[in-house]
Amino acid sequence: MIINGIIGFIVISYILNKLDYSILKNHYLKKQKYDLNICCGDTDNGIINADITHQDVKNFVMVKDIYNLHFKDKQFKNTICSHTMEHVDDPEAFFNELKRVSENVTILIPPLWDYGCMFNFFQHKWQFITLKTRHINTLPNKFKLPYDWYYDNFDQKIF
Repeated sequence: MIINGIIGFIVISYILNKLDYSILKNHYLKKQKYDLNICCGDTDNGIINADITHQDVKNFVMVKDIYNLHFKDKQFKNTICSHTMEHVDDPEAFFNELKRVSENVTILIPPLWDYGCMFNFFQHKWQFITLKTRHINTLPNKFKLPYDWYYDNFDQKIF
């Protein structure tokens, strides 16, 4: 019975994460082009695609410090940052820096119903208190996930 519950939890977690991270993310990325796609990964959806590691996408710009971006104030009209806020040390500082360089900031984050993200101690530092995956010009309330032991012991550093 316990094994069935664990398997069910894993299956539902996978389905909800696929809905959030693949289906909804792709929907929002296709819905609009952005001037800046920051922390782009391998996704080309901006006039400028930026990340902290080299990515093989068009118009790529390397960013060295997400808290001090080398862009001018309000250089961009629309910026997207997809599935990054839950990884950074200081989401407010990063979000404020995005608001400095862009008139409109869209963030995609794992909502509460994508509960598997709360257990992703290999990468996630924050859980946002929201049922929506997309937020425009707002950063929802959040709580810190209790995985500091992992980062301290295994030197996990995302940003």
